[in-house]
Amino acid sequence: MEINNLQLENFIKLVKSADFGQEKQITIDIKTAKQIVYNLSLLLLKYNNKLENQISNSQETEEVIKINLDGGKGW
Repeated sequence: MEINNLQLENFIKLVKSADFGQEKQITIDIKTAKQIVYNLSLLLLKYNNKLENQISNSQETEEVIKINLDGGKGW
């Protein structure tokens, strides 16, 4: 599952260039579009898995903190 950053970078450059040139649309071939969709899907899955792992790990290591409100006695 290797993410091809070059495809994504080229797409970003294409959009930026079109925006800078005040173009109304861009055109890409279906092969490039499919590669961009595939790489974005991999990227989202990768970060979703990382987020789920962080959530499950944080739930396992919950820390209980006890607070005693005594009005300031015992300072």
